[in-house]
Amino acid sequence: MASELETGLPSIRQIQGLIKDAKETTFKLISGEELVGTVMWIDPNCVCLKDKQGESLLLWLQAIAYIKPKP
Repeated sequence: MASELETGLPSIRQIQGLIKDAKETTFKLISGEELVGTVMWIDPNCVCLKDKQGESLLLWLQAIAYIKPKP
């Protein structure tokens, strides 16, 4: 795992844009489960998603199959 967030990567810049815009986003996990919420922050290992009930969910990056912003 990286010890620092590589902000030059397009994937990290896209997630940072989702954080800035507070855009609702769907996360599909490799388990098949889908989670919807707003991305609060990202670090080299995890991303924090706030769901519609205001709960903070900590997701390991390895568990994420894809991220899809809501239109």
